[in-house]
Amino acid sequence: MPATTPAPSAAPQGKKKKGRRARLLVIVLVLGLVAGVGYGTYWSVSTVRASFPQTSGELTLDGLAGPVDVKRDANGIPQIYASSDTDLFRAQGFVQAQDRFWEMDVRRHMTSGRLSEMFGSGQVETDAFLRTLGWRQVAQEEYDKKLSPETKRYLQAYAAGVNQYLKGRPNKDISVEYAALGFTNDYTPEEWTPVDSVAWLKAMAWDLRGNMQDEIDRSLMTSRLDQKQIADLYPQYPFDRHKPIVEENLARTSGGSSGNGTSNGTGGTRTNSGGANSVGAGGNSVGSGGNSVGAGAHKSSVGTSNSAGSATQGLQSQLSRVSNALDKVPALLGPSGNGIGSNSWVVSGSKTTTGKPLLANDPHLAPQMPSLWYQMGLHCREVSAQCQYDAAGYTFSGMPGVVIGHNQDIAWGMTNLGADVTDLYLEKVGANNTYLYDGREKPFRTREETIKVAGGEPKKITVRSTENGPLVSDRNSELESVGQKAPVTNAAPDRGNGYAVSLKWTALLPGKSMDAVFELNRAKNFTQFRAAAAHFEVPSQNLIYADTAGNIGYQAPGTIPIRKGGRDGRLPAAGWESKNGWQGFIRQSEMPYEYNPGRGYIVTANQAVIDTKKYPYLLTEDWGYGARSQRINDLIESKTKDGGKISSDDMRTMQMDNSSEIAKLLTPYLLKIDVSDPYIREAQKLLEGWDYTQESDSAAAAYFNGVWRNILKLAFGNKMPKELRVKGQCLYVRGADGSGPVDDLAKPTRECGERDGDSAQPDGGDRWFEVVRKLVKDEKNDWWSSPASRTDKATTTRDELFARAMEDARWELTAKLGKNIKTWNWGRLHQLTLKNQTLGTEGPGFIQYLLNRGPWNLGGGEAAVNATGWNAAGGYEVVWVPSMRMVVNLGALDKSRWINLTGASGHAYSPNYTDQTDKWAKGELLDWSFSKAAVDKSTVDTLVLKPGQEVTPGEQ
Repeated sequence: MPATTPAPSAAPQGKKKKGRRARLLVIVLVLGLVAGVGYGTYWSVSTVRASFPQTSGELTLDGLAGPVDVKRDANGIPQIYASSDTDLFRAQGFVQAQDRFWEMDVRRHMTSGRLSEMFGSGQVETDAFLRTLGWRQVAQEEYDKKLSPETKRYLQAYAAGVNQYLKGRPNKDISVEYAALGFTNDYTPEEWTPVDSVAWLKAMAWDLRGNMQDEIDRSLMTSRLDQKQIADLYPQYPFDRHKPIVEENLARTSGGSSGNGTSNGTGGTRTNSGGANSVGAGGNSVGSGGNSVGAGAHKSSVGTSNSAGSATQGLQSQLSRVSNALDKVPALLGPSGNGIGSNSWVVSGSKTTTGKPLLANDPHLAPQMPSLWYQMGLHCREVSAQCQYDAAGYTFSGMPGVVIGHNQDIAWGMTNLGADVTDLYLEKVGANNTYLYDGREKPFRTREETIKVAGGEPKKITVRSTENGPLVSDRNSELESVGQKAPVTNAAPDRGNGYAVSLKWTALLPGKSMDAVFELNRAKNFTQFRAAAAHFEVPSQNLIYADTAGNIGYQAPGTIPIRKGGRDGRLPAAGWESKNGWQGFIRQSEMPYEYNPGRGYIVTANQAVIDTKKYPYLLTEDWGYGARSQRINDLIESKTKDGGKISSDDMRTMQMDNSSEIAKLLTPYLLKIDVSDPYIREAQKLLEGWDYTQESDSAAAAYFNGVWRNILKLAFGNKMPKELRVKGQCLYVRGADGSGPVDDLAKPTRECGERDGDSAQPDGGDRWFEVVRKLVKDEKNDWWSSPASRTDKATTTRDELFARAMEDARWELTAKLGKNIKTWNWGRLHQLTLKNQTLGTEGPGFIQYLLNRGPWNLGGGEAAVNATGWNAAGGYEVVWVPSMRMVVNLGALDKSRWINLTGASGHAYSPNYTDQTDKWAKGELLDWSFSKAAVDKSTVDTLVLKPGQEVTPGEQ
């Protein structure tokens, strides 16, 4: 069966059809802009195509020391050849601007909190939050004080190349989006700067920041659940079933720490007060020894009401405001939650058909148009001291270098380590713009920011910071009702007007991650690879490695804090006591790594890095739970048992594995339930003989995932506070504080959810797999209790709740897919639509139609290796995807293969806009040329950039 089925409106296949569709879309765009906007402006086809880049012939480029060749294949993927480093990166800036400048411009406005300058008053709150975080200021400090002179030269050369492209070019010749924007905003892009490139790493770090959302969610849960119930929802990592990344080599641990002179040398051990599941018992409340804020009262059953619920309303309100602010920040890498992640694994040559390592990687990020990644080769004609690079892979538009890929000697991949690098602190605000810290009033550090607004008046804000970090709560109602009834002990300071919330985050400390990108690009062995990793400070990533000499390895890098007093960072802490702060950071020499492990392979898929019993430092307690990683481990072991070997095709097949771990667990229970209703029984029979794979044409996968979604809703979702439930989804609750679903419908109180669908809970990720696994054998556990509704009886046991979920799923899927279950399939529920991240989501309807593509019907699913993620609370729509896939063959680099989610071009009517998407959806990979001979063979267009006079629009 096919892994995916294109929806009827998906982009057609084949060069002829693809070209015809592009021409039709250009015509539709012209007609739409003339008829829909109503400004009487006529756009010709040539005007729409004015932004298409020149890809052949010659152009002159100021600042080049010698000619540069830009060779593109049929997919528009460029390979750049130069004779000096600065020429190479200058050309990279020029070429990326040719294809992707709109994307680059939006990114830099986002990272600097200036979206309102492009899109108007609707972005002011987002800009204010981003200004409060201060990404741009930190990036400037990195550039001024931290980065090497060599890195600065590269950034300057890159920026010069971008600006050569922009010089004298009218907006409509840069991108059709600028032409559309021009109807409402007199906007002209400004010159690119090196700091614009550095700041992008802050956006990457933000979306991969670790457990901040979990910290908020656990705190919000205390209004409705007691500590044991919350612990049920955050079980310990199953080390007995799911292997961590590092099993053999361990980092040297000397008991020290590093960073900012704050180490006291006592960081070599940690204590887990209350254990991994300590989530706020009375002994850990604010003011009683400086640990986390929490609810101290125990509730006798799920969702019941008591006084502790009302005691947390002020804090819940403030944290909810912070959470809502987070939802407004553009999630360029993916929605927050435990679904975001990635797969990577490397297999030693002793277990491959090539006799050399094979390395696979597919980061799971937000689907967007164009893809976050830009494929490119950066080649020195001769590698020397003057020109050090010969690398290819996936880059970020707007940033020089290759982020993931390989050079002539090594290959590397990344997945999110998920380290806990953020802490939220309650802050006691005093009179005269002060805050309490260690018993005395301190003045806030402040700075004024002016947000310019297209079509409106500028807005001024004041950013306030404490010893712990910026006050993120200032961006919501200016402290109104902040922490009015936060649960604290008598040792806490008087509430006064309430507590504020500040954010401490490693990415707000200037670092050298940009240096690390270039060091990775030119590394030749594992020693140099580890040295580069030492500078990859944020975001903290799992870095896997392979080389042409046959070695494989892994390194965990990152600036990871050591918390004072053994705090675990799972809940907000008391900011008024310095003993709740950080004492330093784990030394890079003590971070976990592996090199040529005896088992012959290394798998990273956001699982635990290392068994916590074997490692003295706290990396996080909020790992992914290992469903994907263990499946990959099992597939490798199955393939290599009895001397079997793994091929490149096997690696690709593994990337498309759709198996569902939760289906394997629950389907036997569902099939044992006696269903008397023939309509429900008809659906139940779909599960008989099902192999638990989630192909796009599978009716069984559609029904099971519908049942799973409804189990989660009945058992857990309806018992969550409104701040965690999906916006607009309402239910009736009892109690003045809305502390539980209603039993008696005579006096209902209607309560509606408040969270965006892609970050609501329960999201259905592998944390929820583990939650249900631990409960499923307990048939009468309180979680299986669900109150009666107007149409259904209350449930008190597992099987009663499962039966009700099966019924609800039958009716839900009937409404979505029709009465005839023979027409059901998973792909019709589980669709991907690729959207332009600005005008494609917020622009006029006809503009969205013209810029967006899809839908595609996909297989795969949540926590499958083929991780086409969906949020079970919000619906079945695909919300994160394998944003690219690659398989690197270290025995023959030209036999490596790769694919992108969309295409190389950001121009909506280019034939390379979505030319890779159909292949991506089917799990196919493109040939990846690397050697000069292979690149020449695949080249269809060559552009020569020559040194000389300034570039003018007429020359392009």
